[in-house]
Amino acid sequence: MPHGDFFQKGGNIVKRVSYLNLLVIAALTFFASGAAVAQVYPVKSIRFVIGPTPDLLPRLVSQKLSEMWKQQVVIDPRPGAGGSIAADTVAKAQPDGYTWLVSISSLVILSELNSKLPYDFARDLAPVAMLAKVPYFVVVHPTSPAKTLAELVQLARARPGKLNYGSSGTGAQTQLLTEMFKHSAKVDIVHVPYKGVVPAVTDLLGGQLDLMFAVTQASGPHVQSGKLRALAITSAKRSTVFPNVPTIAEAGYPELDVLGWNAVHVPAKTSRAIIQKINSDIAKVLDMRDVKERMFAAGFEPAQASVEEFGAFVKMESRRYAKVIKESNIRVD
Repeated sequence: MPHGDFFQKGGNIVKRVSYLNLLVIAALTFFASGAAVAQVYPVKSIRFVIGPTPDLLPRLVSQKLSEMWKQQVVIDPRPGAGGSIAADTVAKAQPDGYTWLVSISSLVILSELNSKLPYDFARDLAPVAMLAKVPYFVVVHPTSPAKTLAELVQLARARPGKLNYGSSGTGAQTQLLTEMFKHSAKVDIVHVPYKGVVPAVTDLLGGQLDLMFAVTQASGPHVQSGKLRALAITSAKRSTVFPNVPTIAEAGYPELDVLGWNAVHVPAKTSRAIIQKINSDIAKVLDMRDVKERMFAAGFEPAQASVEEFGAFVKMESRRYAKVIKESNIRVD
């Protein structure tokens, strides 16, 4: 081999090694700077953007974090468009950890239903932490002959297309959950959409509807008073308030363990170290005794998860809803 070729190749090797060293140094510097930022975070107030969801939970969490951090976590209501206004606001914010979104299960559903949103939920927003879950009751009017979920299925099979169910709107989680039930139980029940859960529950109370999957917050008081009968609850464990109501798994449908949820997302390019910091401190808040008491009293179940666990959960939710939307041919014009 000519000496010139040898030294040329040797020089290229040195250049490659030097380049790799620079990459390693750059990566270490990047992660070190992220960790350093997270150690002092937050150094200013945080904007907590909420859409069409009750503000009790985000206000409770923001109050505790403000006390912990000595920085204000300010609630910024952006209602409308099923939560897409709030989500779009955060998706387009600076990824510096100072703009958060109160994410809810309906935003995942909306991303599967509407391909024309001004943002991409999976691409533009990063999962941070779970806050709470809210189970559903399968409820019927007390005059219904169905005393159990099995009896409801028998009734529906005996009268195909004759029973109806209410939802809080086309494409709402209440509809998708009931459609999942229809597929699992192989029954034909007619959908009656409403503009919100309250008018739907009102008609169920009045006997205009045969059944409904309704969040425990909306239906629980009526179950307690005897105005509605709960056949099952969609949580993994029985409710301490309603211990006689079987879980959906006990009733024979473990695949219907669907819950409403509240969580936190931030802009997608936010530092991983900051995301971990937020997750860790929210977990501390959710562990506080007074926070747990207030959440349970309001019908929420505290739900802690690591960043990785929550991210995997959101992906699972997306796949689950995409499947039922396709199977049921649900469209939102």
